This record gives sequence, C-alpha cells and structure tokens, in this order.
Amino acid sequence: MSPLAIEATALTKIVQDATGSLTILDDINVSIAAGETVAIVGASGSGKSTLLGLLAGLDTPTTGNVKLFGEDLFSRDEDARAALRAAKVGFVFQSFQLLPHLTALENVLLPMELSGVAPDGQDPTAAARALLARVGLGERLSHYPKYLSGGEQQRVALARAFVGHPPLLLADEPTGSLDARTGEAVIDLMFELNRERGSTLVLVTHDLEIAARCGRRIELHAGRIQP
Repeated sequence: MSPLAIEATALTKIVQDATGSLTILDDINVSIAAGETVAIVGASGSGKSTLLGLLAGLDTPTTGNVKLFGEDLFSRDEDARAALRAAKVGFVFQSFQLLPHLTALENVLLPMELSGVAPDGQDPTAAARALLARVGLGERLSHYPKYLSGGEQQRVALARAFVGHPPLLLADEPTGSLDARTGEAVIDLMFELNRERGSTLVLVTHDLEIAARCGRRIELHAGRIQP
C-alpha cells in the first residue's frame, strides 16, 4: 500500500458573515496516497478552493487536522508550515500568481531561491532554463509576465511548480482563465509532467472532462463530501 501524501481528519471551516456563522466545510475526512491523481469537484461555493487551501496549510481550520507525508501541519507555526510547503508542495493557480517584476526565468527560479535547494543537485539556473524549454518557453526566458499570453503565463507557473521536483502538486482551477484550446494544452502538459515525476496531483476543477483524467474524484456539496 502506498504511503499517504495527504491525510485530512474532521476538517471543519466556519467563518463569520453579516448573518452569523457560515460553515464552509463540515467534517471532511480525506486520505490521498502518494502518486495518486485526484480531482476535487463541485458547484461554485461548495468549498473546493477552501479545502485545497487547508490541505496546503495556507489557511487554518476551525477544527480538524491535516498531515502531509505524515507530518502534522497545524501543530506548526506559520513559518514552519511555509518551510514544509517549500520542501514538499508545488502550486498552480487560476490567476497564475507570477510576480510581475520578475522575468519568466526569475519566476521559475524563485522556489529554489526560497528553499535553498535545487533538484538533484543541479545548478538552479540550468534547472529552470531546462524546464522552461520543456514547456515551450525556451525563447521567452527574459520576458516579464505582462508580455506573455495567458497560456504562456500558465506554462511559466507549471515550470515554477515542477522545478523543485515536489512530491505533491496542488492545482486550483488551472485552466479557469484560459480559452478551451489553450487550457487543453496546459492540462496535457501538466499531466505529462506529473507522470514523468511520479508526484501526487490534487486538482480543483469545475470541468468534468479534466476530472475524468484523474484516478479518483472527490465531490463536494455544501461543504460536505458526497458518497
């Protein structure tokens, strides 16, 4: 049996709004084995992105706990959670989240500079250049995000997510800002890279065709997992 990449237990998230308490997630239990590909699906407002944020330790639950590769997220302070993410997790977001004052190459270098670790002892710049070439952007290394198309920006984001060889990749609606043709190309590339690296992929999407490409699907409705 594969070791667990993610183990979430009794996760609940309650926030306060103008009408009182709002339960976004209610008693979520999820186990994801290392190497799995899992889609989190559900209607808008069902809690998909909130769940992904909790699994990454980007947000804290009202109650419950998450372990990443056996390491307890919420027994750590914010700095320690960030260090664990830097070592274990790559991210791809709908809005790309590239830093506008950094070139494509500098954006991809950033995770290695923050963690101080390059994959397999490679030179960080060589690793970043190679992966940008792999995603078809070898001639765009010095371009800033504003000079790149949406699809190109998302490919930079993919390169940034994969460059450190993280064992876990989290993707939140990675094609939501792209047209259908560009989105399909980005998804093909993401699954291809994920297969090559043997990492665990957890993908939030509203697109059931994309979800069908994953090995397993978790469906949320009003903050609860559907059986």
